Amino acid sequence: MNDDLIKAIKNDRFAKYIGIELVRVEPGFAVTRMEITENHLNGVDIVQGGATYTLADYAFAAASNAKGRITVGVQSSITYFKPPKGKFLTAQAKEVSATRSLCSYSIDVFDETDTLIARMSACGYIKA
Repeated sequence: MNDDLIKAIKNDRFAKYIGIELVRVEPGFAVTRMEITENHLNGVDIVQGGATYTLADYAFAAASNAKGRITVGVQSSITYFKPPKGKFLTAQAKEVSATRSLCSYSIDVFDETDTLIARMSACGYIKA
């Protein structure tokens, strides 16, 4: 695991701004967590999709960069299954496959009751 890349991941200013914390990180795997506040809610009082997406994207960034090479996202999609319950969301990123220059991840987002509320699929470009 590359300590400089992990330090860069932990220094993500936007993730800090919206309250995301890095819970666990290892090569090809990461868990992130976010406490839901009033600032995360949309106009109909459910968590704004962009907040959920950012939580999942941060987990992807941590897991893919923990392998020791700079990896940037090139494509992602997310499916929302249901509104979350409780005060916390957790995202878990797992590597699905990797080649020399591309990687694929599946990121599941759970609410406080451990209900799957969203799933992201992400592809990253691994820089040389």
